[in-house]
Amino acid sequence: MKIIKRDGSIVDYNPEKIRIAIQKANNEVRGREKISKEKIEEIIKYIEELDKPRILVEDIQDIIEEKLMEFEKYILAKKYITYRYTRELIRKANTTDQSIKELIEGESEYWNNENSNKNAKVVTTQRDYLAGITSTDITRRFLLPEDIVKAHDDGIIHFHDADYFAQNALHNCELINLEDMLQNGTIINGVMIEKPHRFITAATIATQIILAVTSSSYGGATVTLSHLAPFVRDSFNKYKERYLKRGLDEKTAKKFAKQDAKKEVEDGVQTFNYQVNSMTNTNGQAPFLSVCMYLGETKEYKEELAMIIEEFLKQRMQGFKNEKGVPVTPAFPKLLYVLEEDNINEDSKYWYLTELAAKCTAKRLVPDYISEKKMLEYKIDRNGNGNCYPCMGCRSFLTPYVDPKTNKPKYYGRFNQGVVTINLVDVALSSGKDLELFWKIYDERLELCHRALQLRHQRLSKATSDVAPILWQHGALARLPKGASIHDLLHDGYSTISLGYAGLYECVKYVTGRSHTDNGKGKEFGLAVMQKLNDKCKEWKEKENIDYSVYGTPIESTTYKFAKCLKDRFGIVEGITDRDYITNSYHVPVFEDIDAFSKLKLESEFQRLSPGGAISYVETPNLQNNIESVLQIIKFIYDNIMYAELNTKSDYCQKCGFDGEILIDDDLEWYCPNCGNRDHNTLNVARRTCGYIGSNFWNKGRTQEIKERVLHLDNKDD
Repeated sequence: MKIIKRDGSIVDYNPEKIRIAIQKANNEVRGREKISKEKIEEIIKYIEELDKPRILVEDIQDIIEEKLMEFEKYILAKKYITYRYTRELIRKANTTDQSIKELIEGESEYWNNENSNKNAKVVTTQRDYLAGITSTDITRRFLLPEDIVKAHDDGIIHFHDADYFAQNALHNCELINLEDMLQNGTIINGVMIEKPHRFITAATIATQIILAVTSSSYGGATVTLSHLAPFVRDSFNKYKERYLKRGLDEKTAKKFAKQDAKKEVEDGVQTFNYQVNSMTNTNGQAPFLSVCMYLGETKEYKEELAMIIEEFLKQRMQGFKNEKGVPVTPAFPKLLYVLEEDNINEDSKYWYLTELAAKCTAKRLVPDYISEKKMLEYKIDRNGNGNCYPCMGCRSFLTPYVDPKTNKPKYYGRFNQGVVTINLVDVALSSGKDLELFWKIYDERLELCHRALQLRHQRLSKATSDVAPILWQHGALARLPKGASIHDLLHDGYSTISLGYAGLYECVKYVTGRSHTDNGKGKEFGLAVMQKLNDKCKEWKEKENIDYSVYGTPIESTTYKFAKCLKDRFGIVEGITDRDYITNSYHVPVFEDIDAFSKLKLESEFQRLSPGGAISYVETPNLQNNIESVLQIIKFIYDNIMYAELNTKSDYCQKCGFDGEILIDDDLEWYCPNCGNRDHNTLNVARRTCGYIGSNFWNKGRTQEIKERVLHLDNKDD
């Protein structure tokens, strides 16, 4: 018999532990209240005769209490219950203490691989994690109901970012309103920042805003380059005026001013990149930032915007130098390139930017691609108009919104309240393939997620504008007065709250025996499962006036946790729980052979049912010498799917100078194929793990998933 402990680990049954526990309580009572050794053995025999292959430690303790009561040992039962409760308090304290000890000493695989963009060995990250451990402890013991904590521990749901939940003022992610803050000024740490009058100043202030904003939230943030474009013209006009004052004619003055403005854009973009990648926010990492490149956001400053986009792509393609002075692929900022009529065809005016983007993708994995065409189809506002806008950070998308004051669409300055994810695989396995039971359990689990999301909303609703002035008072998200509640910004569609999901493939595979990619029974069931998520969000939204939205969760470390929990609960189920990871969101499983175009086309149907956030990808070899293939995929994205990316390879070995793909062996260890180097400290590895690039390695589950990825495109001629 196996015992499932509270932390999910499984150990062999040991009757001696039962004897010791009962005897400790027995030592605290007298006379007739004591229980004999024979009765203790009778309790043990009863447990063993249940003949269960696995049993929860809590169930054993419940049986002991029941038997003591049955033997009329009421005081002893009370002592045992007190002992059990005391042990529970000690266990909780020790868990927190042990987590802190493991973090500080660098012993824990979990902390060392919890986030592929955080180095748990450096003091700034450790400080964030130490605060997170405390917050998680408070969250578990005081802020969440026991059933939600247990469901989280069992991998039935995942309550995201518990390490930030103790503070009632932190939200998930946002689209920063740089336009308001730059044009109208802002205040950072009590210092007034007035409107800049040059591009390089605006770019520098933008990075300071980004650092302040991402220090006041815990998810990703996005800015758009169109908000910086007007300052390029300001710089140009300053240079032109200077040359005119020197007596140059208009034509010559413009020529030299344009050259100077171009150089300033180069310097400003370099400053922006240096700042973003060298600064550390209060989360212990560089800001989790995405930069949007959307020509359609401006008419007046389109030429200036094109100039900035071009420079961002050129500098990203060059890479950022590591400590050895070798250019490598950085994780941030993530670049978002919007495909539109002005840049999608060879005869388009800005086709040169798309060609540059393709080369950058082949070399450095970014930019990712948003199809204006498909997004205008999907994101329809209350006025009946389609909208195109970037995601917040990684993949979280806002819902369409029209500002009631202006009757115009509004996206920058809005945010997400947080995420709770349902494990679809657990729903399926719990049903035992009984369809009626599946939908019943699914409803119950969704309601559990709903209650958890309500707790997120309720906690955030207590915040006032004073807790993060940069967000709520000085323009990043609002211009509220001091002391004002942010409550109104949590309703009427201004912000979203996300119902996440994971493991659609395994869920469908178990219930139907087929993949959701089969264009048949499996796909039909998969779409029904997705539709149910949307129906529930719509139902909750109508009742509560809160924008619940379906979100394809980027489960990084959680994929491993979910996989372990499924094995503990259901054992090894071939094709379902026999890996150390489960499939992200609606994705085709990484090991399934499918070509790039079929994958994107198929996933587009599921992506549409994930309006609160989703991204698709295709896995490719090194395409630096095959840019035409990259451009073919880009054009296909424009016509078929709203948001997608290419996963290329961009690694470097510091020991031998190898510039290619660092590999993974059968023991899930990374190594250089050229010199055999296995030292993580001298290997620069960049992989897209959940929509964003990670560069600090991953846990066992995610590493196995990366190793098993098949290519959806090759470099062959046939």
